[in-house]
Amino acid sequence: MRGEKLKKFLDQHHIDYETITHTPSFTAQGTAHSAHVSGREVVKTVILKVRDEMIMIALPANYRLNLGHIKNIFGTENVELAHEEEFRKLFPDCEVGAMPPFGDLYGIDMFVADELTKDREIAFNAGTHTELIKLSFADYEKLEHPKMIQLSSILE
Repeated sequence: MRGEKLKKFLDQHHIDYETITHTPSFTAQGTAHSAHVSGREVVKTVILKVRDEMIMIALPANYRLNLGHIKNIFGTENVELAHEEEFRKLFPDCEVGAMPPFGDLYGIDMFVADELTKDREIAFNAGTHTELIKLSFADYEKLEHPKMIQLSSILE
């Protein structure tokens, strides 16, 4: 079943979370609207290839990445959005485009926009386009230990 890996992981670590079911949505902003959650609290997960390695970046749904800024952060011109067919196999229990921001679960480096630390709670896709997981940012950070990136340095 989609998203079970994440829920099992959260349950094993005794993390309090809420599951929010919503109508199907394929954009982070649409998901926020459909689930009646602030676009600032909904996390958008973006998969990039940096020097041919996959990484995940999580940022608030109402922002867009600037690849030029990402290139500056990583000190390389070799940065691009990953194509679905390139990362589909990395997330076998997730619908494409509905990956949760837990790189450790999937063997991928996880970066998080520092803006998310300002929210007490965050919500993100639970592996499907019809379900969100909402939990405290403190619990997320405790489990994932993501690398922080200054939001203003990665935006368009």
